[in-house]
Amino acid sequence: MTIATDKDRLCRIEIDDSAIPPASPELEQERRVAIFDLIEDNSFVLPGRGGDRAPPGPYVLLLAIRERRLVFDVTTDPGEKVAEFHLSLGPFRQVVKDYFQICESYFEAVKRLPPAQIEAIDMARRGIHNEGARTLQDRLDGKATLDIDTARRLFTLICALVPS
Repeated sequence: MTIATDKDRLCRIEIDDSAIPPASPELEQERRVAIFDLIEDNSFVLPGRGGDRAPPGPYVLLLAIRERRLVFDVTTDPGEKVAEFHLSLGPFRQVVKDYFQICESYFEAVKRLPPAQIEAIDMARRGIHNEGARTLQDRLDGKATLDIDTARRLFTLICALVPS
């Protein structure tokens, strides 16, 4: 088991969205909020390799889509390359699609349904969001360890990159 330290965190998150259509103002706002929340509180632990410890953080994370794969490019704050993970988009496609559909339902419900029904849809939305976060944790197993809140916020950013 790896124990997190105060250096096992992300200090900056960048998104390379050059391979996708421009974000809507709403999506851009969600990105800003997720990045702000991530910088304020996150846990991002990199395991050592071959008996060596991982370079100490804090880390800078660049998220991108390259050759139809989700890329996590991790450097130290001065810019030293630490790791690069390429993840298949397959395991994320359905949960991202479900998440966007439930979000649409939620935004429509807020306009016209009573609070009890809105709350039920919001609970389902949070459940799908948690599923996406757990998928991310599973896909990063052995590459990086994230707490659930960090995984949730990163999943929000992944939703902004993955075509639904």
